[in-house]
Amino acid sequence: METVTALVETKTRELCAALVQLPGFSDTFRKHQNFMEDELAKFEWQMVNDRGGLLQQKEAAGLPIEPAELGEFDGLRDALLGKVVVREFIEAQEELAAMQKLVYPMLSKTFELGRVPLPEDFLNDLCDSSCGMH
Repeated sequence: METVTALVETKTRELCAALVQLPGFSDTFRKHQNFMEDELAKFEWQMVNDRGGLLQQKEAAGLPIEPAELGEFDGLRDALLGKVVVREFIEAQEELAAMQKLVYPMLSKTFELGRVPLPEDFLNDLCDSSCGMH
């Protein structure tokens, strides 16, 4: 007889297999992998993120951001977003995040409630006491 842990592992693998078989999943994964294998795109991504972070730090510190700095950042960002591999990576990240946003709360709520959650089980998670639903 299988242990509970072994059964959970089996069912989790079944869920993973179902996710991988969803229409479009392999295309989404390919877009993600294409970016991860493109060293130049990853370097440029990091440069734009670092530059954006520096500008945010400057702003948070109350320091002025020069128009040339902002223009340089915008140019780097626009060049980065002009690359198909980067745009597809962003799309893939959004799609994968949307899947995770559905799966993770369902799993968490299952452990919390001890049963398969219903849509109404998530109402309290969507708003606070001021939303008028309580």
